[in-house]
Amino acid sequence: MTSNKISVPYGSGQLSFELPESCFSGTILPSGEDTSVGSPDDIIRSALAAPVGTKRLSESVGPSHKIAVIINDITRPTPSAYLIPFVLEELEAAGVPDENITFYFALGLHRANTEDEMKELLGEGVYSRYKFVQHEVGSYPVTSFGQTSRGTPIEIYEDIPKNDFIIGIGEIGFHYYAGYSGGAKSVLPGVSSESSVIANHKMMIEKNAVSGRVDSPVRADLEEAVKKVGLDFILNVVLDSRKQVVAAFAGDFIEAHRKGVLVVDALYKVKAPPADAVIVSCGGYPKDINLYQTNKALDNATQAVAEGGSIIVVSECRDGIGNDVYDRWNKSCKTAADAIARFKKEFEFGGHKAATTAAASIRFNLYLVSSLSDEAAREAFFEPCATIEEAIARVLSENPKAKFSVMPYGGQTLPVIEE
Repeated sequence: MTSNKISVPYGSGQLSFELPESCFSGTILPSGEDTSVGSPDDIIRSALAAPVGTKRLSESVGPSHKIAVIINDITRPTPSAYLIPFVLEELEAAGVPDENITFYFALGLHRANTEDEMKELLGEGVYSRYKFVQHEVGSYPVTSFGQTSRGTPIEIYEDIPKNDFIIGIGEIGFHYYAGYSGGAKSVLPGVSSESSVIANHKMMIEKNAVSGRVDSPVRADLEEAVKKVGLDFILNVVLDSRKQVVAAFAGDFIEAHRKGVLVVDALYKVKAPPADAVIVSCGGYPKDINLYQTNKALDNATQAVAEGGSIIVVSECRDGIGNDVYDRWNKSCKTAADAIARFKKEFEFGGHKAATTAAASIRFNLYLVSSLSDEAAREAFFEPCATIEEAIARVLSENPKAKFSVMPYGGQTLPVIEE
């Protein structure tokens, strides 16, 4: 029997496996990535030289301005250390002194970055030269800006709006309930209170709160909030599957973001036939840093498999589950039905991951190849497998004629099923 040897990202490396030719439906890959658009340096400088909807950054600030620069935490693939110097070039051209610039990590409700992670995110030179702050949830006073029309309290850590000018550095990709990452998300959830984040995220169960919908109610709500707070300028990039910059957009936090959304759609919305089974990798580290982040790839993979089929998730999960509440729900909800019923009665951020995975496990057979213990995988509604080949064999034992699709970059590929 002829087999295909296939590799998918796993942590900082790759996992290889063999799939019989007769079972192979195809690889679902981002499209158009090989189109030459110039060097990343040129792409970024061009974006900053011609921002969308605003003046150039170097023309918008002056020597007396206090500047807040918000960057993503370690769970995001944004190449912040690479991007920051381009922003600093603009600020230096405007005469802004080093002591007037503070970097803030957009933790949301995530854990704090370690010292090594902060050095990695900022770059050694910036780490040693500039001020930086990370607000662990609940650890710092907030300033209120009222609430949104949907009732979300707008509470931002109080030192950030004390700055004269706020800049967000981020990455635009699919997000499983905000539609897309990037843009206003630097502020909400990035540097917002727990109450703000939870109220906004409660909308994730609404109909349009799915990947690839720019009209997601979650995004509409957070953008309404950020208009009141003020996010003066963004630099957002689009990355290819190798985490290289292929497009950049600067300027107004909505207008520039929407330009990026068009590129993401062109690259990563891919038509695919429904398969009996999908083998999906998150795309490697940091997208597979923990099971919490892994769920984004799972969510996208559900769009490529026939109802009742199987999904084999390949994710290192070097940081384990990644969220204490998620872990607690996994341990306390003994069945998928338990998790779904609890979510309908009680919204708890982190618990939503247990509920959404539970719902997926009812529709599909879920297998997990990871560094998690078998017990932790089963608690999270997956069947653990030591290797991808073991998972394939288990699928074929149930359906000997199963056709498999492979998604090597599931965190950033959104299949659109062909009718």
